[in-house]
Amino acid sequence: MGVDDDTLEGAIDGLMRERGWTLLILLVVCGSIVWYIARAHAGEELYVRKIAGMDAVTEAVGRATEMGAPVLYISGIQDMDNVQTVAGITILGSIAKMVASYETQLLMPTSRSLVMSTARETVKEAYLSAGRPDAYRDDSIYYVTDEQFGFVAHVDGLMLRKKPAACFYLGAFFAESLILAETGNSIGAIQVAGTAMPTQLPFFVAACDYTLIGEELFAASAYLSQDEKMLGSLKGQDVGKLIAMVMIGVGTVFATLGAFTDGGPIQAVNDFLHKLFAGGTS
Repeated sequence: MGVDDDTLEGAIDGLMRERGWTLLILLVVCGSIVWYIARAHAGEELYVRKIAGMDAVTEAVGRATEMGAPVLYISGIQDMDNVQTVAGITILGSIAKMVASYETQLLMPTSRSLVMSTARETVKEAYLSAGRPDAYRDDSIYYVTDEQFGFVAHVDGLMLRKKPAACFYLGAFFAESLILAETGNSIGAIQVAGTAMPTQLPFFVAACDYTLIGEELFAASAYLSQDEKMLGSLKGQDVGKLIAMVMIGVGTVFATLGAFTDGGPIQAVNDFLHKLFAGGTS
């Protein structure tokens, strides 16, 4: 079936009008990220809100060093296709560099073989950056099992045998979160946890010394490393969140006003906002 040129042109024009604002917002957010990265590269100090859990890393690793006890790191129980696992491995790089500098033992059991391989490369690079490549040991990062509670049983036994002075749980966790945190609490370890799983946060808050809540987990790598690209990206994404917050506020006001009016400019604004954020599907 043929398509009339005028009909096709009209459809394209309509799509451009509907998607034009989305494109503008995308350009603003991407432009903000590039701009903040450039500012960071120029040496400007970018403000990032204080994250108490990450400020405690030095204290936790220092305590482990003084006690001659290891540092335990768990990056969740999901594979590398989970963004929380990626965040946990990224934070691992900064903590491993500190562990290497303090000459402390790092223990990291994993529940996924790919996470093990990635963690080994990350820690090896961290030890090299700290000038201690000779201190790195492959067997300190090892695979246990994919089975959830089999893995947790191993980690709990490891805690009771090795008595780590600092425990880090940063990644995606499920029912095992309270078991891990309670065991760590029972041996007197400093515990820092972080996850974006809302159902597990109460358990970490109750049993750990510091907890990274939601997006703090993803911001922590930039906070620790002070890498220009990470900081610039973090600040640029904040611009996108600010735009979303403003549009939600504006939409709420006009939707409320629209309930008390019939048509007119207020309804026109409501229709525009609906098309903008619904992708013009209705």
